[in-house]
Amino acid sequence: MIRVELPAHLRTLARVDREVQLDVQGPATQRSVLDALEARYPVLRGTIRDHVTQQRRPFLRFFACQEDLSHEPPDAPLPDEVTSGKEPFLIIGAIAGG
Repeated sequence: MIRVELPAHLRTLARVDREVQLDVQGPATQRSVLDALEARYPVLRGTIRDHVTQQRRPFLRFFACQEDLSHEPPDAPLPDEVTSGKEPFLIIGAIAGG
């Protein structure tokens, strides 16, 4: 069971609490977690990744175990703490402004 924490705007869109729990088939990677998240909450399709390129949207970041995973390959394995459910996979909305 993978725990995923979403930013407020995506929680509102999907009508979920701060954290969702997902069953991920096969190795736990950014891609497999996001695939499972979008399958369970279709309204999130295109909000986290581009529909065509599947690349992360510019104002979202991915974290796990206090590490920024945003620029890691999407098929790289997630840390054991995330796959065991001990730590969540965080999707964070970046803050921009002047």
